[in-house]
Amino acid sequence: MAQERNPTEGHRPKSAFLWDTERENLPIQFVNYLKDLGYRDKNLLELLDLVAEILKEEGSPHQAQEILRKALELQPENKDLIQKLNLIYFSKVYSEKFKHLISQGKLRRDILEKAIDLSLNSQKSFEYILISNFGIRKSDIGEALSNYYDCQFLEFKEEMFPPWDVLAKLKKNFLLNESWVPLKRDGDSVHILIDDPQDASRISKIKSVFKGANIVINVGIREDIIRLIEHFFQDNGSFSQDLTYGGELTGILQKYEEEKEEEIEVASTIDEESSETIRLVDHIIYAAYKQRASDIHIEVSPATKKVHIRYRIDGVLKEVSQLPFYMGPPVLSRLKVMANLDISDKRLPQDGKILFKKKGLEQFELRLATVPTTDGLEDAVLRILAKAGVMRLKDMGLRPSVLKDLTHIISQPYGLILVVGPTGSGKTTTLHAILAELNKPGVKIWTAEDPIEITQIGIRQVEVKPKIGLDFARVMRAFLRADPDIIMIGEMRDLETASVAIEASLTGHLVLSTLHTNSAPETVTRLLDIGLNPINFSDSLLGILAQRLVRRLCPFCKEPYTPIAEEYEEMQSILEGVELPQEVPSLETASFYKAKGCPACGESGYKGRLGIYELLKGSGMIKRLIKKGADTEEIFMQAKRDGMVTLRQEGIIRVLQGITDLQEVKRVVVS
Repeated sequence: MAQERNPTEGHRPKSAFLWDTERENLPIQFVNYLKDLGYRDKNLLELLDLVAEILKEEGSPHQAQEILRKALELQPENKDLIQKLNLIYFSKVYSEKFKHLISQGKLRRDILEKAIDLSLNSQKSFEYILISNFGIRKSDIGEALSNYYDCQFLEFKEEMFPPWDVLAKLKKNFLLNESWVPLKRDGDSVHILIDDPQDASRISKIKSVFKGANIVINVGIREDIIRLIEHFFQDNGSFSQDLTYGGELTGILQKYEEEKEEEIEVASTIDEESSETIRLVDHIIYAAYKQRASDIHIEVSPATKKVHIRYRIDGVLKEVSQLPFYMGPPVLSRLKVMANLDISDKRLPQDGKILFKKKGLEQFELRLATVPTTDGLEDAVLRILAKAGVMRLKDMGLRPSVLKDLTHIISQPYGLILVVGPTGSGKTTTLHAILAELNKPGVKIWTAEDPIEITQIGIRQVEVKPKIGLDFARVMRAFLRADPDIIMIGEMRDLETASVAIEASLTGHLVLSTLHTNSAPETVTRLLDIGLNPINFSDSLLGILAQRLVRRLCPFCKEPYTPIAEEYEEMQSILEGVELPQEVPSLETASFYKAKGCPACGESGYKGRLGIYELLKGSGMIKRLIKKGADTEEIFMQAKRDGMVTLRQEGIIRVLQGITDLQEVKRVVVS
């Protein structure tokens, strides 16, 4: 819906009154009649002002506007009249724009007029005034704007990632003056955030800037757009305390673009030691840390002629930006320098560690792996090993029955407890939560880890260094001579380490460790297959906890839905034989939700993760099966008879609780 032009726009009152003056109507005839009667300008002005006020109160804003226009002819510089005319004009505009809020009782007309008045007398937008001064929810404002302009509403989020490839050719002041900002490039489309999608002049400029691109318009509040521009363009050369990022990078890329005559010439002037490359790599790492990414993937693609930057967030890879192709080699070389690797060798994989420390940021470590690809190029993957806090066992998302059983198992004075699952499933977090429960002044706890990700006061921790021969097995033997009560071994990678762990658990120590297996029953057969003594293993086993991390549905945008018949049947089949806890609704009464996507969750539909667990207890029957070398299926069936709820069943319980969805459970748990 097109907006009317503001008759006082630009504060040019004389030209303002050319607006629609051809129309002969009652208010104009009334003014002419008063003039014919001989009213002087001053008296006429007062009378016209009074009549306009009456018409406005009676619900005739258009006629009041016509009267005030006529009055403005008499005193073109009368600021009070200009203010009143603006008030009537914007009342019409905003009444239409926010009519749903008005009809729902969320916005009163007197509040609307007060907000317009405050906005006209300040540098703040009408929408900002409604939110800050009158407590109207931003989500309600956004819904109204989205309906009015028929496009998506987006608000400022600190997690928004700078679209470096798009911003490189734009100036900060230009965007601030124009009140729009590009958000991302998606194939042939460029996504734009603007405060007025109906402003033809600005839309035309946007199209001229991104010639040939499909422009996808999003609407936002002007103050949010300004914050986002400032967020993307940080002028200072250091990172700020509030962990903002990205802006300086646009300046780096602008510099390259301005210098770019021929790509090969630019590439020859950029190396791993240039300040631009150093800042670029720092920003890539810093932004990943800010977005809670676990991994950074840097992919140099000769097919697309781009360097693709992808972050693994909540277990899923997401492309966050693209860099010019010629930036690939210097970025890879810079990472190698930081990890003390050989920058001249691009033919073989290399791995190393980077210690990353910047102002306003706690020092953390990254593991770098480089992999040679086609055309003599390389990819790099960085695992972020940020220091994490200790979680309490009760906060791990364990269901009450599982928590009770696990608490009983870890209270035993000696034996073996295993936490199993794939890389990135939260095993280390769980182990340290268990250790936190056991960490008492009268207990000596030793841990061997690679690397140390979580530290706890009162626990003695050792980081293994395989390159110098300090592996898990050697550290374990050292622990046995160091008067331990509890030993945690980061991973049972081989028979030697597993055998020493079993030996320790049989000689009066509580031993905790991890293994990369898909399920708790499978862990038993895996250890027997590598050569563990079945009798010793069965005697030592207290329990095996298998786990996965499933993504939570975003609480801001998850949508109710009704599963199709096949989904109901699948969930019913998975839950067969499971007695649902009282707090969990049944399949028939549960409310189901699906992912949608919104700015709060980065359009993924998911926000955060939750653990699901499968606990196999080392019962007498399980121990007997281990001693006789039973297969996985036999152990699985016995564990279920002992009360084990499988990972898939745990996942479906979380679906019934509305925390996640069936697709997510199937994504992370094998059949």
